[in-house]
Amino acid sequence: MSQNGNKLEIEIEVKAPAAKFHQVFSCKPHIMASMSPQSIQGCDLLEGEWGKPGCIICWRYSHDGSPQIAKEIIEAIDNENYITNYKVIEGNLLELYKSFCSTVKVTPKENDDGSLVHWIFEYEKLNEDVPDPTGKLQILIDVAKDIDAHLLSQQP
Repeated sequence: MSQNGNKLEIEIEVKAPAAKFHQVFSCKPHIMASMSPQSIQGCDLLEGEWGKPGCIICWRYSHDGSPQIAKEIIEAIDNENYITNYKVIEGNLLELYKSFCSTVKVTPKENDDGSLVHWIFEYEKLNEDVPDPTGKLQILIDVAKDIDAHLLSQQP
């Protein structure tokens, strides 16, 4: 990220195990549409294989009631530390930002009592009038709650 870059972070608590939550973001993002249909309308694999670094995916989602797309490359997946890195390469975000990358890290809490999900956005605005992408963080909070509820409903 350039020296002119900006950073936004948020951390939320979920009850689902870290490994399962990480797996959704790293290997199975396409199932998010069924878990959180009001926020995510779809995620398609355009190149590569699900769960492999270098794959290119295209998200269809809603932001402030408006349909959006984001074509991303999954730059890295760390299955040991539950980290996934994405870089936007096309879509609505690049109408406002020169570059936009996101990282999601899921950390198990002590005593198997859920997980902490930490998102980091690193971005460079096209100009100083462009707002910070706080609304995108709210989408992730909503999606995380939906994923958590879905994963918990699947546990025995």
